[in-house]
Amino acid sequence: MDDVAPAHLVTPRCRHFGDCGGCSWQHIEYAEQLRIKRAKVQELIAAPRHTVVLPTLPTPSPDGGAPWGFREKASFVFGPGVRGQTLVMGHYRRGSRTILPIEECPVHAEAGNRFAFEVRDALRRAGIPGATADAERGVARHVVVRASARTGELVGTLVVTENVKALRRVTTDLEARFAAADSSWRRARIGFHLNVHDRPDPYLFGRETRRLFGLGGLREQVAGVSYLVSPTAFFQTNVSAAEALVGVVLDALADPGLRRILDLYAGVGLFALPLAKAGRIVTAIEENREAVTSAADAIRLNGIDQGACRLVASRVEDAMIRPAASGTGPRLRGAKGASGDGWDAVVLDPPRQGCPPRVLDWVFRNIRPARIVYVSCDPEALARDLARVAGTGYDLERVQPIDMFPHTEHVETVAVLTRTAGG
Repeated sequence: MDDVAPAHLVTPRCRHFGDCGGCSWQHIEYAEQLRIKRAKVQELIAAPRHTVVLPTLPTPSPDGGAPWGFREKASFVFGPGVRGQTLVMGHYRRGSRTILPIEECPVHAEAGNRFAFEVRDALRRAGIPGATADAERGVARHVVVRASARTGELVGTLVVTENVKALRRVTTDLEARFAAADSSWRRARIGFHLNVHDRPDPYLFGRETRRLFGLGGLREQVAGVSYLVSPTAFFQTNVSAAEALVGVVLDALADPGLRRILDLYAGVGLFALPLAKAGRIVTAIEENREAVTSAADAIRLNGIDQGACRLVASRVEDAMIRPAASGTGPRLRGAKGASGDGWDAVVLDPPRQGCPPRVLDWVFRNIRPARIVYVSCDPEALARDLARVAGTGYDLERVQPIDMFPHTEHVETVAVLTRTAGG
């Protein structure tokens, strides 16, 4: 941003700031970042006077200042080497698809960075070439590392275009180095995986993944619930801020009268499982079957009654059934008689582009629960969707911005809507 007052400018923490396409706000003091994000949300949603847009919740920091090392998922891209090296590892340069070699990344967890740099060096020692962007030449494409601050577990995944024999040397090299490393590595529980992705598409992972050594996945903990995270599964990058996010959603649904909850775009059950553990009856809909499997594993791991959290593997649009002419309420396919009259609240956590209009209509005009909690990672999409449901008999009660990605423009937002007395 070019219009920040000089009094709010600080020295960026990272030597790569400006060239790297990762963080764009490291030069702005953290309190000002939070203020700007709240103002952005206020401006976009044009909140009515009675709506409270709360101050942005920060990512927790040990000293209460700007947070660092908060990204528990670290990801780097490989490319063809220069000046005699077989490969380079880094992030994309701002506004381009060229790779900026990286020697530090202070927003990543330290353990994740250390592991990634060990993988880079082992690949170089083995003579493994970095892949081109179109995956037509070279082998190494990405390394993705998740390091849990709560459990001390770490899982790294090397993404390659093909499983060449020289990769065995990389595996042996890494196992030996971790066994002989300092005590912090020896105490950590580590897993290393190989993912083969030979297509020139924008996806991070391919379909084939195999464990090379150590952990098959790691445990992560959010709001008193343990999750089993596989190497290629999506899970929140900033777990401490995700815990704050879950807290906001649970607080919005704290009324004991909101007993039966419909969770749409449920993912691995980030909201559904804590709600079920708190005594709610939850129906969770998610189309990604790997995420549904992870949620089912977490239900068993946490000893949650399966009757308290029913998982539906489906696109939300495919699960909807409109009210019948007989006057029965909105239903889910395969819901075995559960009607919309039984859903006291709905949680919406759609992709970045927001909710399809027919899903919004289904929730706001057909289900019509007492409360709707809309979680958005794009305030522009949220503003568009809120405008669409204006006049449906709901008050926008409060809006809570949450800083999931400090030092960037990104802001997560939770909007709480309550059905009006005459609605």
